[in-house]
Amino acid sequence: MHRFANPARFLTIARWATPLCLLAGLVIATAALVWGVVFGPADALQGDTVRIVYLHVPTAWLGMAGWSSIAVASFTEIVWRHPLAGIAARAVALPGALFTAICLLTGSIWGRPAWGTWWVWDGRLTSMLVLLFLYMGYMALESAARGAQGAGQGQGRMAAIFGLVGAVNIPVIHYSVTWWNSLHQPPSITMGKSAMAGVFLWPLLAATLGFSLIFAGVVFARMRTILANEQAEARLRRKALMAAEPAGEDW
Repeated sequence: MHRFANPARFLTIARWATPLCLLAGLVIATAALVWGVVFGPADALQGDTVRIVYLHVPTAWLGMAGWSSIAVASFTEIVWRHPLAGIAARAVALPGALFTAICLLTGSIWGRPAWGTWWVWDGRLTSMLVLLFLYMGYMALESAARGAQGAGQGQGRMAAIFGLVGAVNIPVIHYSVTWWNSLHQPPSITMGKSAMAGVFLWPLLAATLGFSLIFAGVVFARMRTILANEQAEARLRRKALMAAEPAGEDW
């Protein structure tokens, strides 16, 4: 994986991977949503409200996967100082926060008919809300660090530490429905088996794949933008230094 840490090599891959992921993701996610929402059956207990699962579950999974990616990138940045690690973490933060917010919103909409209320301080809901706050805190910390230190490879060390510490919340989210009494239903899909009927499972898996590809495409696009901005800033600094040199000699 070390060879992919080269920005030039990454950009070569990202140029074709970005549109491919976005296009494939949009097609698959749209088809899956139509499959599940329009043509899928209603649930015997929850009725038509179950159709929100095709958006709620993929966004929940990607919210957690996004922070897991930040933690891995942060660890890589601290230990090996890969030039793309900090950029990858920065690129993941905004779409991760957006998917987490969509998860909370759709969960609230789903919870209203199921529980009779828009919100409960349930272990799963509360830990997902904490995840959204963590995303917001990470973006604020990373932005403040860049503003204070300027561009550079070591700019995100504090943000990287925060990204690692925040990963403690991921297992809390996952196991919250088994650790505490919870209104939230237990996991329907576990390693190697599923409690869901095939008519619900297959469009859900397709939606998860589609939204995952969209997520990857957005991250690639953001990484390319961040790299372009940093390269432009580096050129401006070089020009400013070159312009200041003659003045220094005259002095």
